Amino acid sequence: MIKLEQGFYNRADVLKIARELLGKVLITKFDGIVTSGRIVEVEAYAGVKDKASHAYGGRHTNRTSVMYYPGGTAYVYLCYGIHHLFNIVTNTKDIPHAILVRAVEPMEGIPAMLERTGKKKPDYTLTKGPGNVSKALGIGTKHTGGSLLQDEIIIASDGFVPKKEDIVATPRIGVDYAGEDALLPYRFIIKGNKYVSGK
Repeated sequence: MIKLEQGFYNRADVLKIARELLGKVLITKFDGIVTSGRIVEVEAYAGVKDKASHAYGGRHTNRTSVMYYPGGTAYVYLCYGIHHLFNIVTNTKDIPHAILVRAVEPMEGIPAMLERTGKKKPDYTLTKGPGNVSKALGIGTKHTGGSLLQDEIIIASDGFVPKKEDIVATPRIGVDYAGEDALLPYRFIIKGNKYVSGK
């Protein structure tokens, strides 16, 4: 495993970074417990010009301030007061691009994932959907603002790269409020993977 470095995240093209995150491994290490999963679904959010982004129009709030941090920062927010959603801040400081991790394929630490989620068996629902990803991997809003270059939450490469024909771009899920931007093909999935959420 090779940890992704700052240069991976600091690039300007959020769509390219999102595509390249497919197949990478999201790893957490909390209190000596290691869990990991291969990223199979992501959504890109292109900052101040993207109506689906929390930073649209240059919006600054207590919650979104971390989106303006340098690339390689975790942005975790609460959705519907229940689900902790894990996002990766990209680009350079003050340019609020972000990528939501919507699904991973479990790899290491499945017993811990089952315990955290209360599930009895490791079927496809374990890490399908962004809320389940965070719950299974132990990620919460307390981790927002943390660096992905440290040790608790990292993204690494084990050499696996999806075939180009296996990567599919679709509109994002649940962003109807964004008008025409809701139709942008900013969601990327690994075709045929059972952990991918939505259609």
